[in-house]
Amino acid sequence: MNILKIPIAVLLQESAINTLLEKQRSDGPSLTNTLISESCKRLVEDQQKTCRKGSLLLFPEARKRMEERRGSEPLCGSLGQGSVAKEEERPSRNHDHTDGHSHHLHLSSCHECLELENSTILSVKFASAENIPNLPDDDSTCLDGGVETLNDLEDNTEGVPGHDGLIGGKPPNVLVYTGGCQERFHRIHRLLSECINMDSYVVYPLQPRQTLSEPWLDSTRLLVLAEEEPLAPQLQARFLSYLDQGGRVLGLSSTLCPAGLSLDRAAPQRSRQVKTLSFTREDSTELELSVLTSGSVFVRDVGGGGEVELWGELKEGVSRGKTDMVIVRITHGDGGGEAVLCQVHLESAPNCDAVASECFDELKVSNARRYEVLTEILTSLGLDCELSQAPVSSPVYLLSTSPDSKASFLKWLHKHVDKDLCLKLSKVSLRVMPHVERDDPAPDAGSLVLVTHPPEPLSWDHFSLDTYKSHLHTRVLGRTVLYADVVPTTMDLLEGLVLDLPEDIGLIAVASQQSRGRGRGGNAWLSPLGCAMFTLHVKVALGSRLGQRIPFLQHLAALAVVEAIRTLPGYEDIDLRVKWPNDIYYSNKIKLGGVLVTSTLMGPNFHLLIGCGFNVSNGNPTICINDLVTKHNREHGTSLAALDSSLLIARTVSTLEGLISAVQEKGPDGALPIYYKRWMHSGTRVRLWSADGPEAEVVGLDDNGFLQVYCKEQGVVSVEPDGNSFDMLMNLVVSKQR
Repeated sequence: MNILKIPIAVLLQESAINTLLEKQRSDGPSLTNTLISESCKRLVEDQQKTCRKGSLLLFPEARKRMEERRGSEPLCGSLGQGSVAKEEERPSRNHDHTDGHSHHLHLSSCHECLELENSTILSVKFASAENIPNLPDDDSTCLDGGVETLNDLEDNTEGVPGHDGLIGGKPPNVLVYTGGCQERFHRIHRLLSECINMDSYVVYPLQPRQTLSEPWLDSTRLLVLAEEEPLAPQLQARFLSYLDQGGRVLGLSSTLCPAGLSLDRAAPQRSRQVKTLSFTREDSTELELSVLTSGSVFVRDVGGGGEVELWGELKEGVSRGKTDMVIVRITHGDGGGEAVLCQVHLESAPNCDAVASECFDELKVSNARRYEVLTEILTSLGLDCELSQAPVSSPVYLLSTSPDSKASFLKWLHKHVDKDLCLKLSKVSLRVMPHVERDDPAPDAGSLVLVTHPPEPLSWDHFSLDTYKSHLHTRVLGRTVLYADVVPTTMDLLEGLVLDLPEDIGLIAVASQQSRGRGRGGNAWLSPLGCAMFTLHVKVALGSRLGQRIPFLQHLAALAVVEAIRTLPGYEDIDLRVKWPNDIYYSNKIKLGGVLVTSTLMGPNFHLLIGCGFNVSNGNPTICINDLVTKHNREHGTSLAALDSSLLIARTVSTLEGLISAVQEKGPDGALPIYYKRWMHSGTRVRLWSADGPEAEVVGLDDNGFLQVYCKEQGVVSVEPDGNSFDMLMNLVVSKQR
């Protein structure tokens, strides 16, 4: 077994890590990278402190490092004749890149995971396939329920704020050319909806017959070329004309080649292979990720014109001393036209039909980085990639699996509301109403409406009480449900509410979206549609076996999620694992969920709130459970159905109640055999303290649920989860800085 060199710290008591680094930004002017005389170069170098890599600002020393390996190269038709090209100024644009584009990152249980885990759970604004209506035929192209066509684009040029907020700028139209393939257009539309602020743009398909006839050139913010076949000469000319007029183009495995570039089209068998892409970020650092190749690479055409800059190359070529250019930025014409062209399939998700099953794992691990690259490219082309405003909180509905539980809760509720029928909790106030009408005024900030008698049927787009009820098999837990489409956090609904509830209530809060969720260490845990999210109240007697070892509860909750799925008939081989102390993983590769437990000791009892979130149907940018179901069906020829959040939450709560009962009856031995069967750490070898520290092996959990490692020098050592930062996939335990 390979030994990984890992620093470990043990038995620390507090969590206080603060490892995020502020990225430095340059506000200096841009410098056009053209051929100028040596005297001009010296003058410019004396006067300018920063320069551009494409539209990205770099410090001069960073530029020098980049150019030594992958520098941009000005090209002109008279290059071979020794003439000097005229320096031309281009419009300077502030693209406002952000490090890692964290405004699109969601469902991260802690910043330790963000900083230490390459495969941390990330997610983005989600637009599911079912949310995209069927496209109308040919010219009718509006996706949001209207009947606009490309003929209507001219109407959008007047009275529409440009990207800079000024009237007269480019209208917010994004055109996608796929050669008429609607399935491919759907894929690109879904991808764009996950990367850009869709409140600011309208995405249209550009049909082949419209390309040469419709007046779209002046009314398009961005043209996306994602066709599979080589472009006809007329189409090449049309798209280059758009660039001549100052247009912006994103090429996704397109054959478009402006002046300064040519395309080396390799043998077909080299296409759709998984290779490592090295992408140069805004700050000149390199980002490596696995991608599908197109089989082609770009070649500089020194007889052309414009300016070519290398943004991404295949690492395999670098190791051979060769430059396989697969992402380039190029300027074209006198109008400031700009294109970023890619010869890797950034548009292809790991689970699409075109991707071989054996490529799934490698591509899925890199999927979040694929979105990072796409978002940086789109931002450089002038698009707004900030999330739209957080969704507004919705009413909270009181539901129950038994009339007695609901009646008991209502009786308690009416005793505790004030004269205005408000229940003030520690984080939010609940205004109790029997019904809610569409035209009722919205509640004040920090206040939610609790509807005690919701209308039939008790089913929403992302939650079904009937499904939940049919799969819940508990004595107490989860019997009374507070459901909302959108809330700040499900924790807020229960904090302060559960301390004096009747014994038989079994309260659980479920939401389809959270706008201000919380993770370990007080970190943000934002949640998109497609996640299963809930907070469950559990009451544990202090003197009981579990009450004496409360840290075990987070392990039991994470295990309950895994067991809820892997004990379903037919789903036993779905490779879900537990990562100590509180995460749910696909194999040992990618995180897809986590658990947070808070506790309050009140008299002889612990009141515990278990917050849990895991990806069910939101597969991008990382992974979800239904991705694994699809993968299993493809590999084994099965037809397992996609799983539902309502079903999985109910099965998780039922499984957790059984695990708690087992620990209360037998102590840790009631659950540890199952836990070790599902966790990913058995036999993991590490080095303590430093890369040269003593060798140790993970041996299990101690009686309190802390991780145990064994080394000859120190024997068995326990590690507390709240005292350290963990990346067990990298065998890394780092002491937190105070």
